[in-house]
Amino acid sequence: MRRDDLVLIGEVIGAHGIKGAVRVYSHAQSPQCFRVGHQLMLEGAGEDARLFEIKAAKPYKKIVRLRLKGVCTREDAQGLTGCRVYMEKAALPPLEEDTYYWTDLIGLSVFTSDGDRLGQIEEIIPTGANDVYVVRSRESTGAKEVLIPAIASVIQDIDLDRGRMHVELPDGLLE
Repeated sequence: MRRDDLVLIGEVIGAHGIKGAVRVYSHAQSPQCFRVGHQLMLEGAGEDARLFEIKAAKPYKKIVRLRLKGVCTREDAQGLTGCRVYMEKAALPPLEEDTYYWTDLIGLSVFTSDGDRLGQIEEIIPTGANDVYVVRSRESTGAKEVLIPAIASVIQDIDLDRGRMHVELPDGLLE
């Protein structure tokens, strides 16, 4: 697995039981990311990245209990606490048309329909109705932040190849 081909899908938050299961806080929108047989890369602070195969998975809300090949005791599982969990982007479930993985959107430059650059998407906030893109710019006068609703009437165009998004902002959003 090459670093450029990986997507962060969660973080190990602790052990579960005595047989080596880990609890993962999932960043993935689909539980399909944690299917039996998938390969995951776990990387912790100051530790080398290691590959694991999923032996069993049980999702519950934003937490997934995983059994990983080679992790057989509670102590093994506790040793993985704090590790970031990655998977190959190619192994992610296919997307519907005009939908994108957050990892593809973060870092895009955002421009208004008038051609003004607002900044870059630095964060995405999920809400009940729609996601919200947090766009920040670093200007000489200080940092500026714009919250853009991810709805069809606002998002006009996304060009991943050029790293750009064009938006039509509702009246009063920049005031």
